[in-house]
Amino acid sequence: MQYIQGKDRNQCVLFSESLDSLVDQDHEIRFIDLFVDSIDVVEFGFKIKSSSLEGRPPYHPKDLLKLFIYGYLNSMRSSRILEKECKRNVEVMWLLRQLAPDHNTISNFRRDNEKAIRKVFRHTVSIAKHFDLIGGKLIAGDSTKLRAQNSKKNNFNEKKIAQHLEYIEKKLNDYNQALATADEDNKIIIQQEIDKHTERKLKYNSLQDQLEQTNEKQISTTDPDSRQLLVRNNITEVGYNVQTTVDAKNMITIDYKVTNQNDSKAMGCMLRRAEVILQSNDFTALYDKGYHTGSELKIGFQRGIELMVATPAVSSVAPHPDFKMDKFLYDSQKDTYTCPAGQTLTSNGNNYIKNKERYSYYIKHYKTKACRNCPVKHLCTKNERGRLIERSEYQEYLDKNNANIEANPKTYQKRQAIIEHTYGIVKRQWGFYYIMTKIGKRRASADVGLIFTAFNLRRIMNLVSKNELRVFLKQFCLSFLSEIAFKFETIFTRSVNYFIRKIPLSNIYFTKDPVKKSELAF
Repeated sequence: MQYIQGKDRNQCVLFSESLDSLVDQDHEIRFIDLFVDSIDVVEFGFKIKSSSLEGRPPYHPKDLLKLFIYGYLNSMRSSRILEKECKRNVEVMWLLRQLAPDHNTISNFRRDNEKAIRKVFRHTVSIAKHFDLIGGKLIAGDSTKLRAQNSKKNNFNEKKIAQHLEYIEKKLNDYNQALATADEDNKIIIQQEIDKHTERKLKYNSLQDQLEQTNEKQISTTDPDSRQLLVRNNITEVGYNVQTTVDAKNMITIDYKVTNQNDSKAMGCMLRRAEVILQSNDFTALYDKGYHTGSELKIGFQRGIELMVATPAVSSVAPHPDFKMDKFLYDSQKDTYTCPAGQTLTSNGNNYIKNKERYSYYIKHYKTKACRNCPVKHLCTKNERGRLIERSEYQEYLDKNNANIEANPKTYQKRQAIIEHTYGIVKRQWGFYYIMTKIGKRRASADVGLIFTAFNLRRIMNLVSKNELRVFLKQFCLSFLSEIAFKFETIFTRSVNYFIRKIPLSNIYFTKDPVKKSELAF
């Protein structure tokens, strides 16, 4: 039976193929190459190591950035895997012109250039704007938890430390009692256990002191900035909470921020950033119930942004639905509520502090003495003293948000389709459900920045025709090179003019005769 035969491994080739001929003209690495070449590494703030005549020169930041973008687009983030790809992957050989940096050089580049990587991400957003891929009228915000390089075992809080110390004290008491009755051979073994537990006790006491000094509720020993966060229900994970903002037109990610806190106080900051990025406040923002905080709603509405934030479900305090909170009418001029039975609830004018897990706000209490003898009291409340209504200092913004959702229910239904599209690709398709780096939020931000840079590039390459994108990037590169040439010419001209002004021509000797001014003319 005949099969397709491969080429002889020992056969000499008269005309060898070049690397360029092995890469298709419409391959994505050619666009990666053009995209990175359109970046000014100095303006973006990449750390450029100075080269000297002695020793090996450093790698150019553009080469390392090309390697990372290619890796993230192909689900490869490990510096050791990228190091291997440089020596066996034809596409990477073409992209890096057969350079092969080691894993330390690759890893250090990502570690040291967090701010520059953020500017690269913004560059993808500006390209998307150029091709009209960003509508700027409807955005959705949400967060996702990415697991950190820190296990739950190495994350501590006051309760966990107290449990460890209690266990150690109990073991030390047991060992000390056993030491008093043990023979000489066992005393050595028991003393070793006592020393081990004493050392562990010192460790936990040190962690407890650190919590008290920093006023933090948690401490992580492997990745100090990571925190144990609630993922869903009662499931927790030690990691980071990544806030993102996505435009609805083509699901382009326009902003991201790495945090180690929950969502309750995150919306205001992300809205301010979105306003700067879109250069407008004429847009509608969609968020889920985790962002339903009065102070954050106030920030958005006061900036002229239309908000739709889901309201968390609360257990009804009224036995009958006709006496729910929304059935009580508020009179802003008189500062009173009118119940469905026609009674007026008033306030004593005092403000009371309502404490939540991470924030607090002021509320007013509204009640009436008519509740005591009301014939429908059993339908309104189970409280013997009567119905008590709490009004938040941010109630007008909460009511405005609810009115927006009621007026545009179909618009809010788009939220999940907009934002979850990004997380579905990044976490499920690419497998980026954890942070690759460790030791700090800044390094984690560099990893996340490369993730969303790769995501935006993938969206742009899928939405824009290859010829149009190629022409644009080439023009961008040419304008960038022209700008560099102009800067160099300006600096050179200024240097020569300074040289002519400061040094008398009679002191300049290229030959035995003094140099004439005409010989220095340009």
